[in-house]
Amino acid sequence: MLRARLLLFVVVLGSVGIENYAFAHEFRPGHMQLIEVDDGSPGYQVIWKEPILLNTTVKLNPVFSADCVMTNVAPPKVGNVALIYHWRTDCDLGKSTIQISGLPFSHTDVLVSLTKLDGEKKNYVLRPDAPSLDLRAQAAPVMSYFVIGVEHLVFGIDHVLFVIGLFLFIREPIALIKTITAFTLSHSITLALSVLELVKLDQGPTEAVIALSIFFLARELVQEEHQRSRLTQGRPWVMAFIFGLLHGLGFAGALADIGLPKDDLWLSLLLFNVGIEAGQVAVILLLALFAWVLSRFGWQNVFNKGAAWSMGCLATYWTIDRTLLLF
Repeated sequence: MLRARLLLFVVVLGSVGIENYAFAHEFRPGHMQLIEVDDGSPGYQVIWKEPILLNTTVKLNPVFSADCVMTNVAPPKVGNVALIYHWRTDCDLGKSTIQISGLPFSHTDVLVSLTKLDGEKKNYVLRPDAPSLDLRAQAAPVMSYFVIGVEHLVFGIDHVLFVIGLFLFIREPIALIKTITAFTLSHSITLALSVLELVKLDQGPTEAVIALSIFFLARELVQEEHQRSRLTQGRPWVMAFIFGLLHGLGFAGALADIGLPKDDLWLSLLLFNVGIEAGQVAVILLLALFAWVLSRFGWQNVFNKGAAWSMGCLATYWTIDRTLLLF
C-alpha cells in the first residue's frame, strides 16, 4: 500500500514538475534577420521571429536607435514556432545598436544575423545577461555554436525526456552505450542532411512525431518485458536509431533559425553537434548519480515506474497539442 501511494505521489509530482519545467525552460530562441538592401534608397529589411511557447508568444521586443524608423510594416504571420514580423528601416543598422526588451526576464536567447550587400554575413547571440548588441562589434565566435548545442539539449525538455527514457529502459552499461551511440549517430545524420538541404521537413509535423516517440518509449517502460514490442525487446538500439533520425530533424529546425556562417559551415555544425552530445552526457551522468542514490534507499523501481507514467502523460499532452497546431 505504501509503495502504491509513493508511486502515485511520484507520478503526480513528476507530471507537474516536468510540465512546469518544460513550460518555463524549453529552449526556443528568438531570431532576427537584418538584410541590407539598396533599391533606390539604402536600408535594411528586418525579419523578426518572436518565439511561441504554449500557444503564447514570449514577450521579446527589439528596440532600435532613435533614428531608425520602421516602414513597410507587414501584418505578422503565425508560424509553427514563432510569430513573424517584416518591416524595413532606412537607417544604417550596421553602425547602430539593438536592445531586446524582455530578454533579461526570459529563459532564452536571441540570434541575430546581419547580411551585407556584398554577401558578408555576421551572426550574433544575445542572452538574458547581455540583451543589447553593438552591430559594429565582432560577430559571435564559432565556439558559440558549442554553447548553443548544449543549451538546446539541456533546455529542450522533449529531447531530455527521450534520453531519460533510454536510461530507464536499459540497465546494462554496455547496452546503454550502444543504444545512446545509435541515437547520437542517427540524429547527427539527419542534422547534417537537413543543414545541407538534402532533407527538409516542416517543423510542425516533426515536433508532433517527436512527442509521439516519447509516448512510445514511456509505454514500453510501463509494460512487462514479454509485452513489449519486437522493436524494443531484442535490439533497443534499433528503436533509438529510428527515433534519433526524427530528433535530428528537430535539432536541425533550431539550427535553421540560428543560421550557420558560410566560411565555417562544417566547423560550426560540428561544434553544435558536439555541444548536443556534451549536454547528453551531462544528463546521463546526473541520471546515473541519481539512480545510485535511489538504489541506496530501495526506491529505484518505484521511481522508474513513476517517471515512465509522468513521461507518458506529458508526451500525450504534447502529441495532442502539437497535432492540433497543424490545423
